[in-house]
Formats: sequence, C-alpha cells, structure tokens
Amino acid sequence: MTLTLPAAAAIGDTLAQIGTPSLLIDLDVFDKNLRAMADLTAAHGMALRPHGKAHKTSAIALRQIAAGAVGICCQKLSEAYPFALAGVKSIHISNEFVGADKVAMAVALAQAVTLSVCVDSLTQVADLAHAAEQAGVNIAVFPEVDIGANRCGVSHSDDLLHLVEAVTRSPALRFAGIQAYHGGVQHIRSWAARRDAAGLGADRAATFVSALAARGMRCPVVTGGGTGSVEFDVRSGVFTEIQAGSYLFLDGDYQDNEWREVVRPQTSLYALSTIMSAGRPGHAVCDVGLKGLAVDSGLPRFVAYLPGEDGPVLSYVAANDEHGILRVTGSDECGTAFLEGRRILLPPGHCDPTINLHDAFICYRGDRVEAIWPIDARGLSR
Repeated sequence: MTLTLPAAAAIGDTLAQIGTPSLLIDLDVFDKNLRAMADLTAAHGMALRPHGKAHKTSAIALRQIAAGAVGICCQKLSEAYPFALAGVKSIHISNEFVGADKVAMAVALAQAVTLSVCVDSLTQVADLAHAAEQAGVNIAVFPEVDIGANRCGVSHSDDLLHLVEAVTRSPALRFAGIQAYHGGVQHIRSWAARRDAAGLGADRAATFVSALAARGMRCPVVTGGGTGSVEFDVRSGVFTEIQAGSYLFLDGDYQDNEWREVVRPQTSLYALSTIMSAGRPGHAVCDVGLKGLAVDSGLPRFVAYLPGEDGPVLSYVAANDEHGILRVTGSDECGTAFLEGRRILLPPGHCDPTINLHDAFICYRGDRVEAIWPIDARGLSR
C-alpha cells in the first residue's frame, strides 16, 4: 500500500474545500499592495528592493521585480539560494555574517547573481576580500551604520571611513554605499511620532554620507527603510533604496500603526482554520495554534468568516500548540454548536515567522483558489 498525503488544495477549489490549517493570500488585496508600493517609490525616483525575509517565496519576488523592483534583500545567505535558482539576478544580504562557511556561501552566490553584502567590522571585510579574490568574483559591499536601532552597524564616522578604505583596497570588493536601517521605527504606533523618529534616523544617515563626502568619497546608495517608515523615507532626500517587505500582507502588528492615506496597505494574509469544537456556550476551538501562527506580536486582531458568510462575533483569545481558543459573543440561546465545521480567517500578528511555519501560500481571488506558491526559502536561516 502506498500512502500519499493529500494536497491541501487544488487550483479551482473553493475556500470551503481547502484543508486546514493553511496559509492564504487574498490576491485582489495583495495585487493592490504590490502596485501601491511600486508606484510610491517610482513616483519619488527611489529604487525598491523588497525584503525576501517577509515572504521567503521566489514566486513573489519575481512578481515584485516584474512590478519594478531592482532586486530583493535576504537576511541570511542560505535564504538567498532559492531566489537565485529561480532567476532573481540581484540580491542584497542585509545582515552581517562571519565564519568560513558563510563566506564560502557568499562567494558561491556571487558566481550566480549580482551580490551585495553588509559589513560592520574590518575582520569581515578582510575575510570576504580574501575569499572573493581567491575565487575571482566581485562583491558589492555596504558598510552598515547605526542610525538608532542599537543593533548592528558602526556608530561613528571614523569607523565607517576605515571600513570603506578597507573595501576599496581589495580588487574583488566594491564600495556600493551604506545600509541605514532602523527596525524599531517601523512599529511606532503614532503617525507623528513615527515621522519624527524616521526623520531623526535619516538625519543620522545623512551625517555619515557627509563624512564620506568630506573625504572625497561618493556614497552611491543609501539603502534601508521599511513598510512603517516608507512614506517618510521616500521624501527624506537621504535614502535612495527602500527595503520594505511586510507591505504585501499588513500583519496585525502593522495594523496597530496609525496610517495616513499616502500609504495604507490592507490585510491580504490569513491563516484559514476550521472550528473543530463548539460544545460549550461562549467558547469554541479552531485547529490552528502556535504551530501555524506566530504570536510574538500578539494574537490575531480579528476573526473573519468566509466571504458571504456571517455569524456571532468571534475573538481569538489563546493559542496552544495545535488549538486556537475562541470567545463567542452574540450567539443566541441555541448555544454555539452550530459553529462546528465553520471556516474562519485569521490575520497573523507577525507575518514573517508565521510564513516560515508553512510550506505554501494558497492564493485565492473571490472564493476560488487561483494559484499555489511554494514557500521555497522556508526554514533557511543560515
């Protein structure tokens, strides 16, 4: 006997036919978000280099590039491999890395794509230069500067100058600009406070650019920014390239931000779940918990029924390994048993780690499955 696991969905299926839990993309909303970011950056003469760590899916990266993106970012070297194999030609590793195994991966990628990487120490530059020279490849290098995130990157202009000088001494390396990213700004809830913090970060980045100019060093690219700060970054006069990623999905954490109309992505990403138990008044249980939804940024902000369906108000109040606990309000004296078997849509609190829990996106338009995109960089975190 050959036992084959059935597919969760097939092209043409209705949402009610999809196996649960599954990760869904509403293509109508996804397409609007994709186009809006491409239009915003183009209107300000900015390059868009979306972050692949958000979706980890080469099919999505190719759609972003077709819409005008210059390439993608990856946070880890192994994550870049599926994108390179799928035909993405320009990849930026927006994170430092150390160790002979990592440097060897960078050299291998540089033989297949136009590769750029981040550094924040002279040792990183020396190791990369030696390996690239031995392999006969060229790698673009972006020293990272700290503009307030207090994570990676150099904090002083002198340290940046030393890095640039070290890069320019190697015939295999090319100084391509600086990376200036402040992740904390993205999640400041108040629009005005987020604007002010983004402006302060841009001012700090400008100080580094000026320090290079004072030494006769041109800084071709300033790359950074993100979904929460993009409307300020594109008008900063400092950034030339934007690294937004979550704009495609607008997870729960970004839903909590205050937005203005200039850029307002909508929710396109959902975990599809089935209510598997509903025998107690005011209480129901669905079949997606911690193994299908990341909760580091909180639980789903709302629960929706399938298009065209309705029922009592549901709230997702707790996540166990395989179960989600739902509070039911607005049900009548008949109780909640009628909810058993109903499908619900749950927007993740944080898209990146949620996506890393799934094998594929099931993409729908209206009530029908239109595409299935493998999450081919899932789990690649080296």
